[in-house]
Amino acid sequence: MWRLLWIAGVVFVSDQLTKYFASDYLVRHGEVNLGPFLNLVLVHNTGAAFGFLSSASGWQNGLFMFVALVACAFLLWMLSRLNRQEMLLAVALMLILGGALGNLLDRVIFGYVIDFIDVHYHHWHWPAFNVADSAITVGAILLILDTVWLARGRRP
Repeated sequence: MWRLLWIAGVVFVSDQLTKYFASDYLVRHGEVNLGPFLNLVLVHNTGAAFGFLSSASGWQNGLFMFVALVACAFLLWMLSRLNRQEMLLAVALMLILGGALGNLLDRVIFGYVIDFIDVHYHHWHWPAFNVADSAITVGAILLILDTVWLARGRRP
């Protein structure tokens, strides 16, 4: 299944490129309204998902980097144990790995994760996110689907 590492690479490169271009543009021009429910905004997220621990004094960055490194090692270990029939699971793991590496690099370089996609409805805003977060979410959904299908396959 190592042949699927390219998926993590594509996610990682896409994430870093979109963060670079979004940051560059948004610093110069400010928030961009793309439609009635979508904006581009520049957010420096020092916390985890949904801004969890973002108001902490800075210690959380080291914790999140450690967790990301452990998660990446675990994902690679899991990948090494898969067989050819577990393609959906392998794709899910590679999406999560690429996203985790993208956000990890942000934390190492900047001390925060760059988020720029703002989905909203009137005055209600979903927390800003990025390509890495999207890949992690899709990967997690695929993991759940794989688990459900696997459980059905084992039932008599």
